[in-house]
Amino acid sequence: MAYGLLASRAIIGRFYQRYERAMDASISKRIGWLNTDTNQETETYRWLGQAPMPREWVGGRQVKPLPVKGYDIRNLRYEATLGFSVDDLRRDKTGQIMLRTGELAVRAGEHWDVLISALREANGVCYDGQNFYDTDHSEGDSGTQKNALANTEVPALNVNTAAEPTTNEMAAAILGVISYAYRFKDEQGQPMHGGAREWLVVCPPHLIAAAAAACSSDRLNSGESNPLQQQAWKVSAVCDPRLSTSANVFYVDRVDSETKPFILQSEKDVETQYLGAGSDHEFKDDEHLFGIRANRNVGYGLWQHSLKATLS
Repeated sequence: MAYGLLASRAIIGRFYQRYERAMDASISKRIGWLNTDTNQETETYRWLGQAPMPREWVGGRQVKPLPVKGYDIRNLRYEATLGFSVDDLRRDKTGQIMLRTGELAVRAGEHWDVLISALREANGVCYDGQNFYDTDHSEGDSGTQKNALANTEVPALNVNTAAEPTTNEMAAAILGVISYAYRFKDEQGQPMHGGAREWLVVCPPHLIAAAAAACSSDRLNSGESNPLQQQAWKVSAVCDPRLSTSANVFYVDRVDSETKPFILQSEKDVETQYLGAGSDHEFKDDEHLFGIRANRNVGYGLWQHSLKATLS
């Protein structure tokens, strides 16, 4: 039994060590606003929208109330469980159980990324009643705005080979998309991204080489200075291997704002459960179980902070 207790402690310790490392490396940490202040099945978000711009105080205060309509996110339960026999625990001199535990931790750390990737590509309805990536968003005095872009909005998205853009072409495309984002206005007609200083380009595997080079090289293939490196803002690229490779699409997300493109709603963070030495399960099945569970879900935040760009 002493060995079983030591094994369970080692497994749980290993899990949390790798889990925290995986979370630190996740894409979701940069593009999602984490809400842990949730304790019910469904939460309603009525704050989505922009705060008012300060004005000269003439007369009384002009109060901007919360929107009447809200955006709901329902918490879901998730689990993952490993099982290993008592004999396997005793005989495991090559560390296979610890490796499996580490793999489970990495999967758990990537879970937010999995949910956001699926949400992004599903392109469901967001807080303004439109699809998240759409061509006719409109709020108050914003006018009609698009965050689903093609070469009609950004000519640089027209490249020689959409599935294999060059570094030069990708740099021009990314610059064009970010420049387009700076046109966005809020419901009061004020610029959305006047203070934007950091952007993240999220690509499927077949576009990441060109995007990474475009975001990191001082000079382009032609020898010219890279315009992406001459801006007041910072841009970097990351690969999301879950994104579809059948469409030549990449995304540009603003990552330096208080509000984010996506909401990470966590009612209960990942917690571990271990049935081991002395448990009824060990007695009946001669097996230990190590499992994790979480109550969470994701939703759309501000569509203005994420742009979908299609190469053609």
